[in-house]
Amino acid sequence: MAGPRLAFVAAETSTAQEARQALAAAYGEIAPAEADVVVALGGDGFMLETLHSFGDSPPPIYGMNRGSVGFLMNGFRAEGLPERVAAAETVSLHPLLMEARTLAGQVRKARAINEVSLLRETRQTAKLRIEIDGIERMEELMCDGVIVATPAGSTAYNLSAHGPILPLRGQSLCITPISAFRPRRWPGAILPDTVSVRLTVLEARKRPVSAVADFTEVRDAAEVLVHRDEGMLLHLLFDPDRGLEERILKEQFQP
Repeated sequence: MAGPRLAFVAAETSTAQEARQALAAAYGEIAPAEADVVVALGGDGFMLETLHSFGDSPPPIYGMNRGSVGFLMNGFRAEGLPERVAAAETVSLHPLLMEARTLAGQVRKARAINEVSLLRETRQTAKLRIEIDGIERMEELMCDGVIVATPAGSTAYNLSAHGPILPLRGQSLCITPISAFRPRRWPGAILPDTVSVRLTVLEARKRPVSAVADFTEVRDAAEVLVHRDEGMLLHLLFDPDRGLEERILKEQFQP
């Protein structure tokens, strides 16, 4: 039985490019649009770029770490790649959809696999109002910003901001403040991933805020709506001994 048809994409670093050339020479390659599986060579940032680059119908992605952290990647090994890909376990994820309205009235949409972040643009703190499913839950949050993170993204920027690590099958997302000033000790919230989160920027002209979905930035945001993108499902492939769920669980016991 023939193995999966593989396409290779790589980050611009020499390490990633050399790995792509070696794998293509060993196994051949086809265009990503015709492949059964796309092998992404780089770090977590490049994995996110790859997932975003395929639009509404991304193929399954098998990542191999040729970058720094590699949380979303498998270990790099050139030998037996078709067999590894065929035996890999699939993790399917819905991204978040950010709909950001700017002070100028423009509406921009972008998807986030890790998180949507609102960040202050100037020396002054941001003032935000938080609504969940149309119900006001926090009248005013003064902070450097706020993060709405998926389980896959909960170990990234969210964890650095002291947010919780979410189990992959927990069907949840979290809201984590960044350097909250008022209320100073608000820890954030864990919510079902079916909710709609509306973040309104108060005093937006005096206290400008940027909205960022993974690496898509919208400057001078006035209001941001975040919810699960029901129309898109992403498929990441992991070696059985490096499953994403196990890594998320293991991360919670790191010193």
